[in-house]
Amino acid sequence: MPAATTPTAPPSRWLALGVITTGTLMNILDGSIVTVALPTIQDDLGFSPASLSWVVNAYLIAFGSLLLLSGRLGDLIGRKRVFLAGTGVFTLASLLAGAATSPFALIAARFLQGAGGALASAVSLGILVTLFTEPAQRAKAIAIFSFTGAAGASIGQVLGGVLTEYLSWNWIFLINLPIGLAALAIAVPVLPTDRGLGLAAGADILGALLVTAGLMLGVTTAVRAEEHGWASGPTLGLGALAAVLLAGFALRQAKARTPLMPPRILRSRAVVGANLIQILMVAALFSFQVFIALYMQRVLDYGAATTGLAMLPSAIIIGAMSLGVSARLIGRFGERVVLLTGLALLVGLLCLLARLPVHADYLTDLLPVMLLAGGFGLALPALTALAMSGATDDDAGLASGLFNTTQQVGMAMGVAVLSTLAASRTDEMLAAGANQAEALTGGYHLAFGIGAALLATALTIALTVLRRPTPTPGPSPRERESATQTTASETTER
Repeated sequence: MPAATTPTAPPSRWLALGVITTGTLMNILDGSIVTVALPTIQDDLGFSPASLSWVVNAYLIAFGSLLLLSGRLGDLIGRKRVFLAGTGVFTLASLLAGAATSPFALIAARFLQGAGGALASAVSLGILVTLFTEPAQRAKAIAIFSFTGAAGASIGQVLGGVLTEYLSWNWIFLINLPIGLAALAIAVPVLPTDRGLGLAAGADILGALLVTAGLMLGVTTAVRAEEHGWASGPTLGLGALAAVLLAGFALRQAKARTPLMPPRILRSRAVVGANLIQILMVAALFSFQVFIALYMQRVLDYGAATTGLAMLPSAIIIGAMSLGVSARLIGRFGERVVLLTGLALLVGLLCLLARLPVHADYLTDLLPVMLLAGGFGLALPALTALAMSGATDDDAGLASGLFNTTQQVGMAMGVAVLSTLAASRTDEMLAAGANQAEALTGGYHLAFGIGAALLATALTIALTVLRRPTPTPGPSPRERESATQTTASETTER
């Protein structure tokens, strides 16, 4: 008799995967597509330099703070319902963002986009792991899913540059409308229908309030640190309050009858290690994703479209590694070996970028180094598989939400820490008499160097925390032969 909690099988698992990855790709693209359009948005809507960063920050704050709650909601009320609701909210918010005529309207729409993106993204991996249970097919599905995260950021910069230069900045948001509507139309019949555990099985309202408020305040503190400084009163005060709220959430989970995040999910070394590594990796690679684009525009004087197209090789190599190579390598060597290889390539990438000359030649100085970005296409699928390795059907949404949360925390930390340090280094060099191009390049060098150190730390964690399990000694050939003969004898006697 089938279990009552087993989701209804969809007509096509691969079509369902296509819907999930499409929704996730929209969210990933929207986190990066706006970066090359910021100068145009500032001129058109009249943003002040201080307020312009909130076009990015509003999205990050809503997205990062609501992921954990959204993942648990998927487990409780059904992952399909949460995915559909999130995709619908995101699509509507994209229309509002594209039609915005004032800074306030755009920032509000971006916050709403982040909320919708959190709902949809938090349950995507949970749906995937319940659809694909066979190891080989799950590895292939995770590789396809990881491509959206690994290459999506670079594709977003390419697309953002082209749309901004040849149409208008509004289209970086309006392009989501047909994609979102198509995803909704296909998702309704093909995604598996699951009822969830019910709110009574885990409706920890106090825990939800604590973690959402703590994450929102923590992400806000991180992204505002660039403006106020890490040692300022507002940063330290808000950071301390966020820490208190998150500590209260941890205590609540240890004592609650139906915790929002059951402590058992953090007992897996693979899950904890993968999430720690992801924070460091995403924070480090923010320097590649953003500072390379800024370097091309502000130092090499590339236009928006040229910058986007110059980033295309990195997107292609990341896609080739995540789609064509990672699943086969994971199947042969395991997640740990593939992760270590990917991290090593990324350390090399940032170390080489930390030596970029002021007047770089694209073909000799930038293009060869960009090919090392393929390490992200190896590392992310392996990390994803490890992070979901301890998830049960009841916890899949929560594990998915946790993995996406650490991704956003890493991005917010990268924005805050690396941007602040790069800007400080640039100011120091300008005060010392360097010209604008030299000072900017010096700031980027510092960011790349710190990013390399973060990746080296991630590599150390992968080597120490994600140790290979000790294999259980199997029976010798003689013992297997004896067991086979005994079994045959017993069968004959019966």
